[in-house]
Amino acid sequence: MTMAAAMQSRTAELPARSKASRIAHVDIVTDLGAAEAVWRAFEEPGHLFTPYQRFDLLSPWQRLVGNSEGARAFIVIARDAERRPLLLVPLSLRQGHGVRTACFMGGKHTTFNMGLWDAEFAAQAAIADLDTLLAPLREHADVLSLTRQPLRWHDQHNPFALLPRQSAIDGCPLLAVEPGGPPASRISNSFRRRLKSKEKKLHALAGYRYHLATADADVTRLLDWFFRVKPARMAEQKLPNVFAEPGVEQFIRSACLSARGEGRVIDIHALECDDEVIAIFAGVADNQRFSMMFNTYTLSEHARYSPGLILMRYIIDRYAERGYRSLDLGIGSDDYKRMFCKHDDDIFDSFVPLTARGKLAAMAMSSLSRGKRLVKQNQMMFELAQRLRRAFG
Repeated sequence: MTMAAAMQSRTAELPARSKASRIAHVDIVTDLGAAEAVWRAFEEPGHLFTPYQRFDLLSPWQRLVGNSEGARAFIVIARDAERRPLLLVPLSLRQGHGVRTACFMGGKHTTFNMGLWDAEFAAQAAIADLDTLLAPLREHADVLSLTRQPLRWHDQHNPFALLPRQSAIDGCPLLAVEPGGPPASRISNSFRRRLKSKEKKLHALAGYRYHLATADADVTRLLDWFFRVKPARMAEQKLPNVFAEPGVEQFIRSACLSARGEGRVIDIHALECDDEVIAIFAGVADNQRFSMMFNTYTLSEHARYSPGLILMRYIIDRYAERGYRSLDLGIGSDDYKRMFCKHDDDIFDSFVPLTARGKLAAMAMSSLSRGKRLVKQNQMMFELAQRLRRAFG
């Protein structure tokens, strides 16, 4: 499908109260190939976006996972009067219970969701711009379910925070890096000593090393190991194996093998010795922040030396020494994340009705999300729910 074949809506159809907007055209593109050139241009300097919204991460997700789940590409591109792109919102459209729901592409695999913005436009965007953006979507969707959005990214406000919003179910533990700060400003000396003592046992292993996988063969070998070990780790924890869902393994392999500068769209960090892979952490990076996506560690006896924590120390020091300003370990409150991350990133959800039918759906989504958040905040209830799930799962 070409751009010409994409559905288009123009200002003539937009409500009068939105005329103050810089947005003059809104294109809805249902074909990844038709959006690719504009999308990649949004990844150049001068734009505001998270590394989870890169084309080479979301396009394989849409092709391999989204399509298999019945979610169609629904890419919204806003342009000014000269047809210069101001914003691209990578959405998927799903139909269920008679309601058409537009969500961010990436499903449960993207920690953060955001549009890709012209940075200057994002700094000035007002509610009139969002009204103009949303008006043409009403023909195609009943409700927007825009979850796990950062309130700010790289010190710039996320304009979608102007929409009705609520705190997300979980926060995101964050480690702020002091520029040029000593190692102890990132990880305390006492914690470093404890990790060093554990690592002595690993140092005795032949070929023991930390590295970032750069060769295709290494990436493939580490992923082969991950897809063998991770299901066993998830079964231990009585968790469903999200990596076994249709298309997910192929999507992850595609993003990990896609080159990005000197690294990959998803970078894999590993602790290894000659005989085995000991631990891996995979995540996305953008020269200012590293964000962890998935990890696991060995099933062998070497697991008792906390290889995951040792690997995290290497990763934190690596990015801090390269001038990164923050790291996050993904949304959720696992104990190990609190060992490194003393702050929480503000994450919000927006459930925006576009039609009368969508109003009820938005209210239901909002209430369900608030309920889950309340349960998680009440630790006793959360632990009881976990025990009950184990007992009856």
